[in-house]
Amino acid sequence: MDEENDEKILNFHEMEIDDRILKAIAKLGWQIPTLIQEKAIPLLLEGKDVLVRARTGSGKTAAFSLPVIQKILSSKDTTIHQETKALILAPSKELCEQICKVVESLTIKCSREVRCIDIAPKADLQVQKPMLVEKPDIVISTPARALQHIKAGNLNIKESLDMLVIDEADLVFSFGYEDEIKDLLKYLPKIYQAILASATLSEDVKSLKSLVLHNPVTLKLEEPDLAPTTQLTHYHLAAEELEKATILYALLKLHLVRGKTIIFVNTVDKCYKIKLYLEQFGIPTCVLNSELPAKTRCHSVNQFNQGVYNIIVASDEKALEQPGEFVDRKKSKRRKDKESGVSRGIDFQFVANVINFDFPLDTQSYVHRAGRTARGNNQGSVLSFVSIKEQGLHEDVEKCLKTGHNTEESVFKKYQFKLEEVEPFKYRAQDAWRAVTRIAVREARLKEIKQEIFNCKKLKSYFEDNPNDLKVLRHDKALHTVRIQQHLADVPDYIVPPTLKNLAGVGKKRKRKGVFKKIGESSSSKYQAKKRNPLLSMKFEGFQKKKKTS
Repeated sequence: MDEENDEKILNFHEMEIDDRILKAIAKLGWQIPTLIQEKAIPLLLEGKDVLVRARTGSGKTAAFSLPVIQKILSSKDTTIHQETKALILAPSKELCEQICKVVESLTIKCSREVRCIDIAPKADLQVQKPMLVEKPDIVISTPARALQHIKAGNLNIKESLDMLVIDEADLVFSFGYEDEIKDLLKYLPKIYQAILASATLSEDVKSLKSLVLHNPVTLKLEEPDLAPTTQLTHYHLAAEELEKATILYALLKLHLVRGKTIIFVNTVDKCYKIKLYLEQFGIPTCVLNSELPAKTRCHSVNQFNQGVYNIIVASDEKALEQPGEFVDRKKSKRRKDKESGVSRGIDFQFVANVINFDFPLDTQSYVHRAGRTARGNNQGSVLSFVSIKEQGLHEDVEKCLKTGHNTEESVFKKYQFKLEEVEPFKYRAQDAWRAVTRIAVREARLKEIKQEIFNCKKLKSYFEDNPNDLKVLRHDKALHTVRIQQHLADVPDYIVPPTLKNLAGVGKKRKRKGVFKKIGESSSSKYQAKKRNPLLSMKFEGFQKKKKTS
């Protein structure tokens, strides 16, 4: 009887989805729909306006993409002329490209029938006009870019549009798109199906809901903003700036952090300081921030997902740190791309660890940083360094996570690490950290921007003719604005604590004396066999000795 009362999971083939889409789903290896997909897809296929709220990594993109494609395929039987039926808006160029790739993967078996283009990239309107003249079925864009094309007469959807989708709806206003959205709605038909997808139900989302949706169904899944603690482990460690740098160096160089890792900081300058700092120890990293060209950012994420490199240093944008407010660009000397976001929207794949070198400035930012790992059914860990000044922010996040997980116990585990055990690392770290001056950081920023702009513009036509060469282009190369001392790349045995030698791979079995494996080399078979959480390996007995009571 109990089995009969249990609610049966609705599979993709039971949702009246076209066989061509089902074949694409099978090719992607999706076995069953996620919870949000199971609930949202039938409602959207019925034509209802829906507000979808689900945590990062829950499958929201596919939840709205599948019904959009299905409804376009169904309309092909009755329509005579080619028309643009769906407009998908997102707050950043990276997210637009990500959505476009999802749509393309779902239409691989019906690409002739359903055409999709992404007009978010910053290019001359006349360059993109020929693509819009052909009236693609699905147009993906940022609100500002879509409005520019509409006003230029390149995109006319007043009569043809059936569906409007706004992804990451809680970021649209904080990215400064409120006026664009209100203006854009004037160019839409009176009747259309609207879909809002968001990770949170903020005041901005409620405002957007009243503007766009009509008698909507609100799907708010009863789940925390982050994966459960059985899947996502939260660590915290009290440390000041130099201590953070020392511990980071020890963790990476001793291979105590394994798998793909994102290191989050709060400023672009700190991004380059960390990169130049780790560069001195032979640890390659890729920097991701809004100053770099959009194509570079997307290419960097794609290469990270493909395993070309394992470490990304990312900065959060002001728009994410202070939702509802926006940076006054007239006061800023440095030009940033407002259509860029790192901790939100971008689909980093198979991230094992998130390290908060700088503690996030608010709870929402922490949630979305942590949401980059433990996606789907994968395990993940978050290690947050907390200075004295950041203690209040840590306490706010702690309260929020307790509420979200319905527990009175602390969600954060205290990470046991005794800095005195790695005293020799401290001396090296101190010299390397101080060597990265403001001038070196400024030179590094200018050098990389010039280099990437050159790659984007001058080599664009070359890479179109030679796509394989684009795969070789790397974004984790050394910038060399700080003097590199070759011996720092190696870790001699005598500076490694005895309790760590076996764990870090130092001992009799090593063939090369005094040298550790390079970052990115495969872990030991013993580690792979156990398939432990990567950051759990950082808890070792040598650092957990209790002090003697007097």
